[in-house]
Amino acid sequence: MIERIGEKDRLLASISRNQVTAILGTRQTGKSTLAKTVGPAHFFDLENPRDLVRLDQPQLTLEGLDGLVVIDEIQRKPELFPLLLFLCDNRPERRFLILGSASRDLIRQSSESLAGRIAYLELRGFGIEEVCRGPEDMRKLWVRGSFPRSWLAENDAASLEWREQFIQTFLERDIPQLGIRVPAATMFRFWSMLSHYHAQLLNYKELSRSFGVSDTAVRHYLEILEGTFMIRLIKPWHENIGKRLVKSPKLYLRDSGLFHALQGIRDAEALASNPKLASSWEGFVLEELIGASRLRSESFSFYRTQAGAEADCVWWDGSKRLGAEVKYADAPRITPSMRNAIEDCNLDLLYVLYPGNVEYALAEKIRVVPAFEMGKIFTMQA
Repeated sequence: MIERIGEKDRLLASISRNQVTAILGTRQTGKSTLAKTVGPAHFFDLENPRDLVRLDQPQLTLEGLDGLVVIDEIQRKPELFPLLLFLCDNRPERRFLILGSASRDLIRQSSESLAGRIAYLELRGFGIEEVCRGPEDMRKLWVRGSFPRSWLAENDAASLEWREQFIQTFLERDIPQLGIRVPAATMFRFWSMLSHYHAQLLNYKELSRSFGVSDTAVRHYLEILEGTFMIRLIKPWHENIGKRLVKSPKLYLRDSGLFHALQGIRDAEALASNPKLASSWEGFVLEELIGASRLRSESFSFYRTQAGAEADCVWWDGSKRLGAEVKYADAPRITPSMRNAIEDCNLDLLYVLYPGNVEYALAEKIRVVPAFEMGKIFTMQA
């Protein structure tokens, strides 16, 4: 088992400071495994029929427990939230750790009753900083994606088989358990179609025409996939700079392994010759960058003018405004677009992230950094 020391430290710090800590993230990213590493606890798994019976009378069961109480898949019993509020107010020393696989609904349900008492941590799958010691490890993570079982599979074929089964289970079981009534076949066709728009500007009307449904239905399906951590929408950067800026968000499938499964890309060799190679690389690197930052995902935007100048990512880190451009190239070079982005966005530094292993300066405000070492970007700014 790969120890997730950084995630464990974050979790322990949150438990010490907050009465309730929520770990959010899609299934199979290791939420339950991580929760079991923080020490002795009373553990309730709401997918386990025995634990569901134990919580038939939740106040009687939970009120007398001391120490940490862990409740897994809490979105299955949202009626527990008001009780957690009562228990926290009754004994401020209580500590609860709740785990959930749905972000939007869970946050809405809990924030209404636990405001000021709850902290949220998002747990991704394996990240570059956890499993990559060089470009080869990074390539494996890129091809297979971040889900631990996919990464740890015996070979690429076994990894792909696991991801295909995950997609089927997610659509046929997980989505209905969240109370979402969309046929699995419909959601699979939409998700597959969406994979062709990976790393592109989101056009609701085009998606609506392509899928043959209304704009409202498209937005509903997108909300489902975004709320279950399957896609990420990055909003455009806006500031009055006297130029016409793109106003549509960019769409990314969050896990590169699932993207490859939906595109029928079986391994690194097939990816190398696929026309989606550059888009796949861009999505993989940006997802890793956001994860490594420990910043809220809303902190990140992209910059693009109608004339074509762009930066893949722009964000504030402390008092500095930084940017990143993702390039799938052996030796990236300065482009007019990079210089325009630095000037228009008033960037202190623009990082160019690429698949090589040598770091070097391109210009005074442009630095090329190997993608597998992107964590140093945030270490340097700390």
